[in-house]
Amino acid sequence: MSIFSTDSGKFHKISEIPFKLEKDLQKMTEDNLDEIFNLDFITSEFQLSGLRIDTLGFDKETNSFVIIEYKRDKSFSVIDQGFAYLSLLLNNKAEFILAYNENNSISLKKQDIDWSQSRVIFVANSFTSYQKMAIGFRDLPMELYEVKQYSNKTILFNQIQSPEKHESINKLGSKSETVQSVSREIKTYSEEYHYEKFGSPTIISIYEDLRDKIQNLGDDVKIVFRKNYIAFRSKTNFVYFNMQRSVLHLDVSLKINQLDDPRKILRDMSKTGHYGAGFSRMSIKKKEDIQYAIFLIEQAYTKLS
Repeated sequence: MSIFSTDSGKFHKISEIPFKLEKDLQKMTEDNLDEIFNLDFITSEFQLSGLRIDTLGFDKETNSFVIIEYKRDKSFSVIDQGFAYLSLLLNNKAEFILAYNENNSISLKKQDIDWSQSRVIFVANSFTSYQKMAIGFRDLPMELYEVKQYSNKTILFNQIQSPEKHESINKLGSKSETVQSVSREIKTYSEEYHYEKFGSPTIISIYEDLRDKIQNLGDDVKIVFRKNYIAFRSKTNFVYFNMQRSVLHLDVSLKINQLDDPRKILRDMSKTGHYGAGFSRMSIKKKEDIQYAIFLIEQAYTKLS
């Protein structure tokens, strides 16, 4: 793929600049962890039981730990290393809590953490086709990001999606004690999970109409599935969906005074406990409200992208 800049109609090729050292990529990522992954930075080079975690982050929306590893060597196994790190986390919960508390003004207890939403992120300049295929298991708590650096000071973090979706990782791990142990405690979530646990035919239909329209807002829109909500993000999460049997709650990541709401139907959620981090809520029960919902969501997408 070639990338060009334009100057008075003249194209100039933008060259890729490889990262010379893994440390350079690590420092750049850690310095911008919130902007890139919406994570809080906890610590770097965290060593425990003979393993070293490059970057330890925390997802404040799900109250869960995220382990980030940077790779130049292409021979490693995504699944083996990912489960080794997750096993380390689950078997040493107190040490991870201590690491968090030592680096934050707010202290957490073990029961404050949702261990089931822990995950591993691998970051590299590129991955092999085998590594990309490996993340196709539908309940694998791991993500791959390829990072490119260009001569015009542009950095691209591209999440890799497996070209194929396999069955459950539990079938592959039926003979692996580590995979079985981790899979019993750590879960991944999908649309199907939300449909089965929270949805009804009417609410699912409304959600799917909204989903399709939101994805058409831009090529940068991604869907994030968590235990208690579904989020749509570009640079950051701009809207959250909380699905219930008779209503779909839509929480926009802008405050009420930042939104044009001629109907005056938004509810201020900034001081109310709820899942996700949206500030302004619209509750939808019928399809007639979809267009107005998109009107509100598009404002958040435009301002936060």
